[in-house]
Amino acid sequence: MTTIFRKSVLSVAGLAFAGGVFAGPIAAHANPVDAKPVAVAVQTGAPKPQGEQSHIDLNGEQTANVKAIIAATKKAGLPERAAVISIATSLQESKLENLGHLGDMNDHDSLGLFQQRPSSGWGTPEQITDPGYSTTAFLKGLKQVDGWQDMALTDAAQTVQVSAYPDAYAQWEQQATDLVNQHWNS
Repeated sequence: MTTIFRKSVLSVAGLAFAGGVFAGPIAAHANPVDAKPVAVAVQTGAPKPQGEQSHIDLNGEQTANVKAIIAATKKAGLPERAAVISIATSLQESKLENLGHLGDMNDHDSLGLFQQRPSSGWGTPEQITDPGYSTTAFLKGLKQVDGWQDMALTDAAQTVQVSAYPDAYAQWEQQATDLVNQHWNS
């Protein structure tokens, strides 16, 4: 094969590849015959919730803890996405209940909304069981995660929490998003 012919073939192949990369995803999903409008709730800049979603009904104490998490997030100057990640994390860790020591049922020395451990440097038992303090400590850890704003919720939460069940946070994203939407401006 001559050099000119080889360059021509490679150029055509490159154009075909580039065309496929840019038009492929659009063309692959375009079907004007079956196209129907779909209502989608979107939180700007947030990834779509992953997997099946869980939901619990909240009592007054749990709702107060949601509001405390949101207040601490605002005080830290962080966006709604940080509150969503925080609330989903607390839903997984404690069902938004400010848990004290649970005796034999306790996971090591885990306490509070986020099941933080004094022995791991999260703070004293009194601090960790203060919703404002524990949220601020969680957010401090979250801010140290590069790109947390664009990560899947479960990845951001797991990076901070280092849980034995790293994918469990994802199931609470929709409820956490709904709670933030409901209470952010109240």
